[in-house]
This record gives sequence, structure tokens and C-alpha cells, in this order.
Amino acid sequence: MHLENYHKSLEIDSKPENLELVENFVNTFSYEIGINKKKIPGLLLSMTEAVTNAIKHANKYDVNKKVFIDVCVEKNKLILKIKDQGKGFDPDTIPDPTEPENLLKDSGRGLFLMRFYMEELSFDITPEGTETTLIMDIN
Repeated sequence: MHLENYHKSLEIDSKPENLELVENFVNTFSYEIGINKKKIPGLLLSMTEAVTNAIKHANKYDVNKKVFIDVCVEKNKLILKIKDQGKGFDPDTIPDPTEPENLLKDSGRGLFLMRFYMEELSFDITPEGTETTLIMDIN
């Protein structure tokens, strides 16, 4: 298979137990595209954080709302898109979890971790939902 033509999708209901499906999906496509094995833990963490945010914060655990995951490869870059059906958010309003007053808080680490492990992180916020794009070198 030529990697430039690689494309996979997954659609899940907004239930936390579906994170296991996401982990299996990540492990499968990671193997298929031959991603650097050292990058898989960061990739898994970033994907589960993005999907958890979509399920919990955007779709509010509404099982009638879906999370759509799209994966492709372009020029040795893994491009992951996670789309929810929620109202959206302003990423600039999320507190920095490394600031002393936020160190003990249970939330706020997901965006920090995604920024740490990914080469690029962006959000496209529309009335139909938010699309989170994660980009990582596969080498």
C-alpha cells in the first residue's frame, strides 16, 4: 500500500467505553503505516485525550451525538481529524496546567499533552461541531 493513499475512518457514539475502540483503531493504523514505535504512546495519549474531550465536553455524553475520526497520510505526516457535534470552545481560555495554581487540578492537561506530542494542533469551530486536527511525523 502506498502511504499517500492511506485513509481510515471511525465513527463512535459519545460513550466513554468507546475509547477502547479508539485505542484499537490507533494501534491498527499505527501498525499499517509503520509509524515510529517510540511515537505510539504519545499518539495514543493524544488521540484518547481528543476523543475524550469530544465525548465529555463537546457532546456532553449524549449517545445520540457522534464522534468522527479520520486518519490519512500526506508527505510522511499523519493527519488525524476528530470531529464532534458540540457547541465548540475557545482553546485560549483553557488554563495552562503547568502554572502553579493549576498543578493539582484534574482537568486541563489534554490540550497541553496534545501540543507536546504533536507537531501541529488546530481547531476548526463551526455551528455543527469542532474539528480537532492533530499532525505528527510518522518517522
